[in-house]
Amino acid sequence: MAGLLVVLFLLLIAYLLAGAGEAGGLPPLDAPRVLILFAVGVFAGVLGGLLGVGGATIMLPIMYFYLGFPETIAIGTGLFVVIFTSLSGAYGHVSRRNADLAVAKWLALGGIAGVIAGSWLFTLLAGETGLLGLILGIVFLVPAIQMIREGLFQREPARGYAVGADRPAWAVPGFGLVVGVLTGVTGLGGGYALVPGLIYIFGVPVYVTMGTSLAALIPMAVIGGGIKVVQGFVAVGAGLILALGSVLGAQIGAATIRRFSPEILKLIFGLYFAYAAIRFIAEYFGVALP
Repeated sequence: MAGLLVVLFLLLIAYLLAGAGEAGGLPPLDAPRVLILFAVGVFAGVLGGLLGVGGATIMLPIMYFYLGFPETIAIGTGLFVVIFTSLSGAYGHVSRRNADLAVAKWLALGGIAGVIAGSWLFTLLAGETGLLGLILGIVFLVPAIQMIREGLFQREPARGYAVGADRPAWAVPGFGLVVGVLTGVTGLGGGYALVPGLIYIFGVPVYVTMGTSLAALIPMAVIGGGIKVVQGFVAVGAGLILALGSVLGAQIGAATIRRFSPEILKLIFGLYFAYAAIRFIAEYFGVALP
């Protein structure tokens, strides 16, 4: 992963030296904002490595609510950063055997088709920022409720799993397809759905779920993030700063995951999602929350 960090650093330096800055209407990359973006990237990467998500669930609300980025740009930039976070986190988990690559492959196959369709839907919704916010709120809320319940009542997922043994052959890629569509529309990477889905629908042990989710996210993020760049929905400078931090953070998260109990991880995941969900939904109805 040292090579990826060097590449990201060189890309950022070249971008800034070229005087590219951020496009008109976007927050400037001044020193305080650069430091905040980097810190947010590290924090998102740590939680992403711990929870098996790409980190956009952390970055998107902060970029939108606190740093002044338009909602569509926050969505696109978040998915762009997931490319690097998922690469770093998946590497950390796979090297520690915390992943089922066969399952990740089938999830990714469905997810690629889904993210292309979802990216097309996003262009139709890009002008409807209020509706996008409501969709984001609902998408955050559904797994939040389940994860909080599991974290509090400590129900263990099934042991000795065999994904697909009692389900149709299309179940795993079909699930990936649905997650891919949501990824293209919301820019959240898909880990927020992959993690609880693998645990509760397919009975995958929580530690294996994290690495499997990140490995499946890589092709979805590459295609979805690439489409967002072409569509003009990515703040490239901010994205590169976030990516630098998230790559570092994802390695820390992947290395320390087994120091946390599954119930604590689920509870942390669920509480954060619940906060983000309530914030997005409240904004749709004109209520400002901190």
